[in-house]
Amino acid sequence: MIARLTTFCLGLATALLALMAGLIALQVGARNLLDVGLPWADELARFSSIGLVFLAVPLLAARGQLVAVSILPDACGPAMRRWLSLLSDVAILTFSGFLIMGFASFLPRAGKFLTPAMRVPNWAYYTPALIGCMILALVALSRIVTTLRGRDPLQAGPVELEDK
Repeated sequence: MIARLTTFCLGLATALLALMAGLIALQVGARNLLDVGLPWADELARFSSIGLVFLAVPLLAARGQLVAVSILPDACGPAMRRWLSLLSDVAILTFSGFLIMGFASFLPRAGKFLTPAMRVPNWAYYTPALIGCMILALVALSRIVTTLRGRDPLQAGPVELEDK
């Protein structure tokens, strides 16, 4: 289930990347050729950027590619590497929890206000970030459980490592 969910989020993130690139090109063209600014394009590109980041992160975490500094784990044996991976996943789960709690306190107050250009409620504007945080927490929890069961989350992980 997590593999399908993270793969679906990657598809959404890819679509958001394409949308963002198109909006930036449209904005540059409109300003340079027509001498017209499109504030809604800037706002939609920012929405795409936020969604792109938060929806792509769970897949990177599932693949163990979220933080790629590996000097210490590469110098350790397999048992210590597993403990470092567990520590990293606990930190990711904690961070996700803090973000979700932040959204829980922020969105009820600020969610009713509309964005300036598109007039979209803030709760809708930040929904991809909230969904991404929730999926990231699920991925981290899954990796923690896998590690505590004595298996390597990259070998038994919820997401295939090979690119398709």
